[in-house]
Amino acid sequence: MTLILGLAVTAAIRPNTEESNQQAKTVHDYMQLIFEAHRELDTNAIFLPASRCKGCHGKDPLGIANVTLAGIDINLFDDWETSMMGLAGVDPLWKAKVRHEIMVNPGNADELQDLCTSCHAPMGHYNAFYRNQGHYTLEDLAQDSLGQSGVSCLGCHAMGWEGLGERFTGDIPYDTTRKAYGPFPGPMAGPMQLYINFTPVYSPHVSEGRFCSPCHTLISNTVDLDGNPTGATFVEQATFHEWKNSAYPEENIQCQTCHMPKIEDPVKIAVGYTGLPGRSPYNLHTFSGANSFMVNLIKQNKAELGVTATDVNFDSTLSEITRLLRTQTVDVTLGTPEFVSDSMVFPLSILNKAGHKFPSGYPARRAFVSFVISAENGDTLFSSGVPTASGFIKDLPAGVHPHHQVITSPNQAQVYEMIMGDVNGNITTVLERGAVHLKDNRIPPLGFSTTHQVYDTVAIVGEANSDPDFNRNGNFEGSGADIVYYKVPMSLLNDRVNISARVYYQSVPPHWLDEMRMFNAPEIESFLGMYDAADKAAIMLVEDTLEQVLIPLKSAWAGKDKAPEIFPNPATGNDLVQLFYSGKITSVAVYTLSGQRVSSSFSKNGMSSWKLEMPQAAGVYLVRIQAGNVSYTRKFIRRNN
Repeated sequence: MTLILGLAVTAAIRPNTEESNQQAKTVHDYMQLIFEAHRELDTNAIFLPASRCKGCHGKDPLGIANVTLAGIDINLFDDWETSMMGLAGVDPLWKAKVRHEIMVNPGNADELQDLCTSCHAPMGHYNAFYRNQGHYTLEDLAQDSLGQSGVSCLGCHAMGWEGLGERFTGDIPYDTTRKAYGPFPGPMAGPMQLYINFTPVYSPHVSEGRFCSPCHTLISNTVDLDGNPTGATFVEQATFHEWKNSAYPEENIQCQTCHMPKIEDPVKIAVGYTGLPGRSPYNLHTFSGANSFMVNLIKQNKAELGVTATDVNFDSTLSEITRLLRTQTVDVTLGTPEFVSDSMVFPLSILNKAGHKFPSGYPARRAFVSFVISAENGDTLFSSGVPTASGFIKDLPAGVHPHHQVITSPNQAQVYEMIMGDVNGNITTVLERGAVHLKDNRIPPLGFSTTHQVYDTVAIVGEANSDPDFNRNGNFEGSGADIVYYKVPMSLLNDRVNISARVYYQSVPPHWLDEMRMFNAPEIESFLGMYDAADKAAIMLVEDTLEQVLIPLKSAWAGKDKAPEIFPNPATGNDLVQLFYSGKITSVAVYTLSGQRVSSSFSKNGMSSWKLEMPQAAGVYLVRIQAGNVSYTRKFIRRNN
């Protein structure tokens, strides 16, 4: 009856012409294909693979449903299919890592696979659980279309609300009564009941951050080096708790706000039912995150992985990830250089714009800052954190990289990461051996507090705790930013330099795979072959530059202990004018040659430097400097640009 109603509505809204009859026939044929696809439907199934949902929520051949007002296709299936949610069940790194963990601790194989599949292949895992079929293994996954669907339609929409926000580590409260929860009130139940025997039900919990909590905080049980449980636990990932300890929940900025962005266009959400009202606002199912490396790796190896999604869909996902990374993740700002002793200090601010730590999620992920000072001819005068094409950081030694407030050497770099330690306090990438956090200086989100009730789950670890500029603005915490100072000796600098600062991101840096490379298994060898052939260069997110920055001449800063020195002098209209002097400056007055006072503004700019507010008009000026009981007069020349 519902099918007939849908076709009747379709026919009613079009003129009775040969063209409209052909369109109606196309709809009929398409809907018949949908019906045939579900003819053998298991009406007792707790879950269904995403392919069962594609007929109504995929691409509309007539361009009526699942499109914007401008006719742009935004169907749920295609957007989801090439996201890491859709690819979770075939993710080759995940499979390799599960096999790695099994080989390290074979006695825990069943528990390890149950833990890992509960989030990466939740429908397959829970289908086996509800049917009392025992542990759900990688071998089971390889034969199971439900598991290979990854985090698919009913993997989310069959989730109830009981305990959400308090259930983690793959403990998902599924409703097994064949309900599909959605964000729109008053859903039309007929089509879904007819084709898949599920009833759509409105519930606000699908639009709330807690909806993501079961899988986006992961707390594992720690084992020692012999694989024996220690009785302790380890926070492997806590993206949900990071969001909870931020300003975002109070502002009603949910996980879905960024990762499933809304459009206001009313969208008909089912193919073939033109009488359906448009739904608005509509959440795009792009699920864009930060892992473009893995999406691209799967795209390049989709035949081997059994992935049938088109390159066009992959490219759309990659484009959306790039947009998110470069517009909604971080900002970087170079501040005004300061003269300190015999060095120049360059402040750099990195602001986290994500609703959780940056970076967040799987422990392999890291971000780092590349800072380069170059001469006018392009020669590098100083550098820190320069990425290499193979995914490493130039001149950076192995081991735990300390958090820096001040960087003074090329073999220092600011790396934002979480480092795991085993029961002996040694670095490990074996997740089950995680016992302590050796370092966690990932930049907290705006509003993050060390007094929040969940802080013990998302604590800052290491030198960042004592950095007064890390998540702090004076005495107040929660800035969601870090300031790094690059202190460079004057002897390394020219009189004019160019400065660039870039923030890079990596989801799978090369060192993370070192322990895995010690083991041989089909999943490991397959992934490493893909990885070694992939482009491993870090992704540049944002950058800031300062060009033609004037550096005080040696004659200026070398003479600072003798008498005040103005630099540059002469200056052009765009130059920052500084006064160098090691003593105390009490006043500054600037006069024209005719005796008219035109400025008296100055401010501290470093340990032995002041910033002068000089007239912008070209001309010759006299600068009266009062330093204690001694007065100095200097001639200053402002030239045209």
